[in-house]
Amino acid sequence: MKVQIDLMKILLFTPQLPYPPHQGTTIRNYNLIRELAQRHTIDLLTFLAPGESLAASQELQGLCRRINGIRQPVRSIARRARDTLGSPLPDMALRLESPEMHQLVAAWTQAETYDIVQVEGIEMAQYGVAAMANKRPGTQQPILVFDDHNCEYLLQKRNALTDLRQPRRWVAAAYSLVQWQKLVHYESQICRQAAAILAVSEADKLALQTLVPVAPITVVSNGIQMAAYPFAAAEAVATPPALVFTGKMDYRPNIDAVLWFGRDVLPLIQAQEPHVRFQIVGMNPHARLDALRANPAIEITGAVPDAQTYIQKAAVYVIPMRVGGGTRFKALEAMAAGKGIVSTRLGVEGIQVQDEREMLLADTPATFAEAVLRLLRDARQSGKLNDALGRQARGFVATHYDWSQIMPRLEAAYADALAQ
Repeated sequence: MKVQIDLMKILLFTPQLPYPPHQGTTIRNYNLIRELAQRHTIDLLTFLAPGESLAASQELQGLCRRINGIRQPVRSIARRARDTLGSPLPDMALRLESPEMHQLVAAWTQAETYDIVQVEGIEMAQYGVAAMANKRPGTQQPILVFDDHNCEYLLQKRNALTDLRQPRRWVAAAYSLVQWQKLVHYESQICRQAAAILAVSEADKLALQTLVPVAPITVVSNGIQMAAYPFAAAEAVATPPALVFTGKMDYRPNIDAVLWFGRDVLPLIQAQEPHVRFQIVGMNPHARLDALRANPAIEITGAVPDAQTYIQKAAVYVIPMRVGGGTRFKALEAMAAGKGIVSTRLGVEGIQVQDEREMLLADTPATFAEAVLRLLRDARQSGKLNDALGRQARGFVATHYDWSQIMPRLEAAYADALAQ
């Protein structure tokens, strides 16, 4: 049976205000809203970080019929420790637990009938479940769509196994081991309750299917607005050459990536290119990064108005990820800009790139350093390799990751769920 999915009423939950779209979660959520609003009615419930205001999101308000947001709840370290030891729920299920948000959910779902209730991230799952339970009597049950931005149990598993290798990180490893086990239960439970599950990569889909083999999972990857990413001209590269990494810098996989690169890879590069710089660009730098400040070649910028400025001027964009999952916006953004990129294979997991075609791939300090050096030497000589990789990467993203290519998969997932 073909289901008409024009003009659906969608209640959307996001863990943070999706405007401005300045990092992975907000970029995905803003673009989903922007695309869905062309054909559907969007009501948005969200949390506001300190300093955020709905009044500053005029563009978002133009896309949504109505928006309401409340302040993110604050949990102390002591409370988190007690919950880790005493609660069966994972940290992510408790991080944004708020009686005020539950009241808003009850009020909105009693006042309005929705076709779709969509949860953006596992930390908002309880509100999607509540919305389903609070529907108006005598009205049609909406479908619950769970957009799992990361396969969270797999992320904690990888965090644990990475931290176990370093004795000074064993406390963090123990935390991740506990969260891993809790998330196996919680994530599978949410997947069983959802009529449609969205995964951002085939790898995440396969990992979720190990929990719930019959789950209705659709890959709706992260995407790019290609018009926002002009091809980076070679003459725009800064002098001395900069190696650039972008991302939210209180996120454990990003912290691990830059620490590994700064400690184990960068010295090998500096031995042959002593003037090279490493720029770590992103909001909320964690205190663990302070150990890198002793190297004068490393710049930790903190929040910047536009990370694209740094990407455009990069001699090489580096993705030294050893932990994590999903489809990383950082990779898509650098590819869309046509930059020469060196990544670990995990750094582009879920993106079907090939070594020597769209970028260079390397997984050890020595091979990663040599790949970066190769691109730096090429830039001084002919520039042919950087140009070829950049154009292949940009073409690949335009073909597979423009939002216009991605949104039909989401609407097909809606149609399949509504037809059940």
